[in-house]
Order: sequence, then structure tokens, then C-alpha cells
Amino acid sequence: MCNLYTLRTSAAEVASLFGAAPPLATNSPDETVPGHPGLVVRELEGQRVVQSMTWGFPLPQKSKRSGQPIKPLPVNNVADLAKPMWRGIAPKPRWRCIIPATGFAEAEGEPRRKTRTWFSVKDQPIFAWAGFWRESVEWGPVYTGLMTGCNEAVRPYHDRMPVLLHPDEHDRWLQGDMDDVIGFQARRYPPALIVVERTSELWIKRAGAAQAGAESRWL
Repeated sequence: MCNLYTLRTSAAEVASLFGAAPPLATNSPDETVPGHPGLVVRELEGQRVVQSMTWGFPLPQKSKRSGQPIKPLPVNNVADLAKPMWRGIAPKPRWRCIIPATGFAEAEGEPRRKTRTWFSVKDQPIFAWAGFWRESVEWGPVYTGLMTGCNEAVRPYHDRMPVLLHPDEHDRWLQGDMDDVIGFQARRYPPALIVVERTSELWIKRAGAAQAGAESRWL
């Protein structure tokens, strides 16, 4: 699963690259973790727009002690399109989005000593991750990313990876039918296009900061 990615560029540059209207206001950090804001590109009335949303569909939770509702968990990755949470979302183009990113990370190493290994796309400083979005009562607009099985470049680090889109596939993702969605998830992105950067950077940083190890879910 993917619990950490970066978008180290401006919202205006994202809008220019994806042919979207310039955003009026956005809220997105350089590093995005579940339950925090990030930028997506979606279609609105026939035009692409850049919008800030919370990463993760809220999954209701109850206290084991009291049985009362507590803070939801963010479901930030989609693994099984047959799950009830996705059945009404995945077939409808209006709930599709593109998640622009400059890199995504997986944890590597021993517990409490895990480091960040970063993945990016060759010759694409900003690449596209296939996503879904919706309006939620809890957090307003929210989004999540579609996952697939890993390719050979990612396999040493994780058995899953984001569904990455080639530049000429953006329209088909945003406008295609359910067969297109299934096809994107079934294929494997070319491993030769993945750039791997192993680092000594700790996976979980200082207390109080946005954490890559924050509790989240994939379904």
C-alpha cells in the first residue's frame, strides 16, 4: 500500500501540466499522508480543475470500550474494486480523479528503524496516479488511490504499487467505462520507467509532524 507521496511543485504548474483551470485556492503540503490534504485533478462541467481534498475515504469506527463513534480511519488505497465502498464509485467517470505526484514511498528495514525508499517515473517530473473522489459528511471532498500488483522494480520493496497513468491515458481514465478501470488495474506499469531511490531517511519522523506511519486502511 502507499501511505506517503510527494508533490513538490506549485498548484499552478499542476494545472498547466494537466490542462486544468488555474486553482483559486489550494491546501497541499510537499509530503502527503493519509487523513491530510492533497491535490487532485478532476473534471467539472467538461473542464479539468485542480482541487484540494483529504486523502482517504472516511471509514466509520466505534470505540471498543464505549461503543460510541470515534474518529474515522482514512481509506487511502483501493485494492479490491468489488468491495461495497467502491461499487457505486468506480463505474462512474464523475468520481474519477488524477493524483499528481513527484514520488511515492515504501518503508524498508527493521521495525522502528524503517527508512523511506522513493519511487518516481523516468522523464516525468510530475506523474499521474489513478484515483477516485467523493463528497463526505465527515471531511468534505475526499480522494483515494487505485492500487495494483507490483512490477519488477517495486517487487523488492512491496507487493503492491499505485496504478500509474501514461500521459496519453489521462482522458481515458477520467472518462472511460468500468472495463477501462479494470484494465488499468490489471496491467503492470513498465519497470524500466520506475526510478528507485533508497535513503537513510526515517519512515516515521518527529512527534507532532504529519506521519507516514499514521493509521490508515486499504480495501
